[in-house]
Amino acid sequence: MELGLVELLRAAWIAGTLPILIASLPCSWLGSFHGLVLGFARRGKIMQSSSHRKFTVPQRFFSHFYVVAVAWTTLLLLGTSIYAYRMTPIVSEPFFYSDLGSYLAGRSNIFSFHRSRLMSLENRYRVWLSVFLLLLMEVQVSRRLFETAYVFNYSASARMHIFGYLTGLFFYTAAPLTLCCTCAPEVLKFGINEVSEFILKGTSSMQNIEFHWWDFVNPLLKLGWCQWIGAVIFLWGWIHQHRCHAILGSLREHGAKVDEYVIPRGDWFEIVSSPHYLAEIVIYAGMVFASGGADLTIWLVFGFVVSNLVFAAAETHRWYLQKFDNYPSNRVAIIPFLC
Repeated sequence: MELGLVELLRAAWIAGTLPILIASLPCSWLGSFHGLVLGFARRGKIMQSSSHRKFTVPQRFFSHFYVVAVAWTTLLLLGTSIYAYRMTPIVSEPFFYSDLGSYLAGRSNIFSFHRSRLMSLENRYRVWLSVFLLLLMEVQVSRRLFETAYVFNYSASARMHIFGYLTGLFFYTAAPLTLCCTCAPEVLKFGINEVSEFILKGTSSMQNIEFHWWDFVNPLLKLGWCQWIGAVIFLWGWIHQHRCHAILGSLREHGAKVDEYVIPRGDWFEIVSSPHYLAEIVIYAGMVFASGGADLTIWLVFGFVVSNLVFAAAETHRWYLQKFDNYPSNRVAIIPFLC
């Protein structure tokens, strides 16, 4: 059995999530494994409290994640958008009457007419949905790149484990690809054909290409209510994550010493210790909702995000409790009123 892109991505997300879930189990005999996974996940202030600093890189390398993410997501977005615009335009009436004319002219039977029309519309919707999801991801990773450059001021002593660094590079490569994985092979074939035609024919192959903004925006507007509710959920988490990151960035600016830490306050920090992680979960929940909730691969991305961030937030919460005697007792780690 030949594995396709979707199957490989699903296997990768499961392989990345299972160790975290196992390490999170409250079993004493898993203590060593829990410590191993935690060692990989430690970074910043959490790692500074640990003596295990081998195989680490500066935490400012976080910017690498978002440079890769912006470049890769932009490439996927451009490729998928051009493919959608050129090959799968959603123009209901002309498309319908063209098919109907072929049927009436005797060039297709009634059964193939309905079946081909249904399959074609489903395929077009799937491609434009991928464009919509990639637009959301582009908005997210662009803001994160901006924040690493202008909001955060990482301490020179802040480190993260090399495995965590590689995991971040994997995530920001695989996550955008997952959002368009159902049409990515088609887009790749289309791109190769377009490049080959350009090499053979030169600029003459581009003479008949016309672009109209409305023809690009209109299919996105025809997506269902599910996509727009998902976008609202995404935006809600996006705004709060930016606010929480701004609060964390301001703490470094106002610190009297390089490695001095204070209790963050404001926005969702009033209820949880890691609101920026909570906001990240909300952001990807919005993407799941926008996808329609029927794509298992996107659910697996969400499962990885939740398990990874809950695991990291629990350790951050423990650090705050140990560091500050006056830490607010009403705050939980990441999920309001639960944990």
